[in-house]
Amino acid sequence: MMRNIMKITHQPRISRRRQTGAALVVSLLLLVIITVLAVSGMNTATTQLALARNNQNYEYAFQAAETGLEIAIAQNNFSTQGVIPALTHTLGNDTVVANIQYVTATIVPDRAFSLGSGSGVAAYHFLTTAQATSKRQAAGTDRDSTAAHTQAFYVVGPAASSL
Repeated sequence: MMRNIMKITHQPRISRRRQTGAALVVSLLLLVIITVLAVSGMNTATTQLALARNNQNYEYAFQAAETGLEIAIAQNNFSTQGVIPALTHTLGNDTVVANIQYVTATIVPDRAFSLGSGSGVAAYHFLTTAQATSKRQAAGTDRDSTAAHTQAFYVVGPAASSL
């Protein structure tokens, strides 16, 4: 009778004293790196959101100033005598102050474009300025935006006797 003898080999046991915890250290290091990246991403997102809000508020001020110019010119309140009263317009948290200032008058040349003699028609030059403020809140904050726009134009009319 033959006996089959199996040879059993035993692997040496690694004692717990020899384990240094390398997996724990590596996993904690990776966790710290991921946390730093997440916090950095949140800070970047918060900064981008603040920039977008500031840009949007500036656009409100920009559009309010443009509207102020249009409203001031549409009033047709042009005078070569004295100061034209300023127009103030408020809508929500946006306020615009626009004024029109007379600059000068020039003679419009006649058909021959001779600058020496006029045709009795003059161009009256004006300068319109609009200053707009857009507040984030009704009370105002340090992040309120302002915009100033200037537009020059002229009105053609009969020449004054002083020209």
